[in-house]
Amino acid sequence: MKKENLKKFKIPDKPGVYFFLKNTKILYIGKATSLKDRIKSYFSKDLIAIRGPMILDMTVQADNIKFQETDNVLEALILEAELIKKHQPKYNVKEKDDKSWNYVCITKEEWPKVLIERGRNLMQKEKIKKSNCAYKFGPYTNGTQLKEAMKIIRRIFPYLDNDAVKKNNKEFYNQLNLVPEINSKNALTEYKKNINNLKLFFQGKKKKIILNLKKEMNKHAEKFEFEKANEIKKQIFALEHINDIALIKSENTQENILSFSNYFRIEAYDIAHMSGKNMVGVMTVVENGQVAKNQYKKFIIRTQTNANDTGALEEVLARRLRHTEWGIPSLIVVDGSTAQINVAERVLLRYQMKIPVVSVVKDEKHKAKAIKSREKNIESLIKKHKKSILLANSEAHRFAISFYRQKSRKGMF
Repeated sequence: MKKENLKKFKIPDKPGVYFFLKNTKILYIGKATSLKDRIKSYFSKDLIAIRGPMILDMTVQADNIKFQETDNVLEALILEAELIKKHQPKYNVKEKDDKSWNYVCITKEEWPKVLIERGRNLMQKEKIKKSNCAYKFGPYTNGTQLKEAMKIIRRIFPYLDNDAVKKNNKEFYNQLNLVPEINSKNALTEYKKNINNLKLFFQGKKKKIILNLKKEMNKHAEKFEFEKANEIKKQIFALEHINDIALIKSENTQENILSFSNYFRIEAYDIAHMSGKNMVGVMTVVENGQVAKNQYKKFIIRTQTNANDTGALEEVLARRLRHTEWGIPSLIVVDGSTAQINVAERVLLRYQMKIPVVSVVKDEKHKAKAIKSREKNIESLIKKHKKSILLANSEAHRFAISFYRQKSRKGMF
C-alpha cells in the first residue's frame, strides 16, 4: 500500500483503533489519539528506522485499512487489547514477545484485588499452579499508558491492590477515595458490583455498564435513597466524560517520535558478573538525548559459564537483534575496546544490518577516557552525539550492576 491510497479511506482525526488488512485477514491492530495522524505515520520515509523492517513489510503486504472510533483514548487502549487477544494478528504477535506484555488481573479472593502483571510472571505462576488470577485482561503493549489508564479507571471504580492493603497505606488511599468503603453495610456486595463493572469495562462494554448503573440509580431513587442514587449518577457522569489528558499526552509523545525526521536512537550494552557467576547483560536506550527507561532490557546470560564478556555480549546482541519490533538503533555503544567492537560488528553482519558501532574506553578508575570506532568518517557523528553516547554508556553500567546485584541477592536465598 502507498501513502497516496490513504485518501480513499476517509480516516477521521479522532481516537480509536485501526486495522491493517490483506484481503479480509487482519495483519495488525493499533490504537491512536488521532487515527488520521497515526495511520499516516506508517508511510513516513524513516519507518524502517523507527519501527523496523517487520512493520515496513506489514504496510507493504496490506491492501486495506479499517478503523473503529472510540469516545476517548482510554477506550481505544482497552479495545485494542481485546481485539489483539481475539484476532491474534500476525504482526502484533511477532512485534513483541507475549511474555513481556502487561496484563490486568482480578484475583480470586473474597475481596478481589486488581493488579498489573507481566506476562512472564503470570506464565510462571500458572505453570506451578500458584496463579491467583481469576480474570485476565490484555495484552497491553505499553506499560506506561496502562498505568495512566488504571489511575483514570480507579477514580471511577475504586479497587484494592497490593499497595492499598498495606497497613501504612490504608488511610492515604481512603482519603483519595481510591479504595472501596470496607466497613460500611453491604460493603462487600457493593465492591463486587464495582469489580463486575471493571470486568465489563475491560471487555469494552461501557454502554452496558452505563445502562446497568442507570437502572440501579432509578431503583435507589424509587426507594428515596437519594444519596446512593447521586453517587451512581457521579459514576455515570465520569464514564461519559472520561478525562484522559495524561493518556493523550503519552500517545502524542509517541506519535511525535514516530514522525520526527531527526530521530536518533542510541543503544548501549554492558555485561556484569563476578568471576563468571550470575552473569547478566543489559541494553539501555537514549532517544534524541533523553534516556528512555521504559525501553531498557535485561538479559540473563545462558551460553557462558565463565568470565567471557565478549561471548556474553555476542549472546545479548544476537537476542536483541531478533526483536526488530523494538526499532533499529542509529548507533550501538559497547563498553570496552576493539574486541567488543569486533563482536558487535560480527553479529550485525550475521543479521545483515549496517549500524555504526562505537566503544567507550575506560581508565583504571572506570571513567570514560575515549570513544573509539573502526569505521571511517564517523568522527562528526561521535562529536555531535558525544554527551548522549556517554550517557547511554553510563546508564548501561549502572543498570547492569543493579541487575547483577538483584540476581545475586535472589541466588543467596
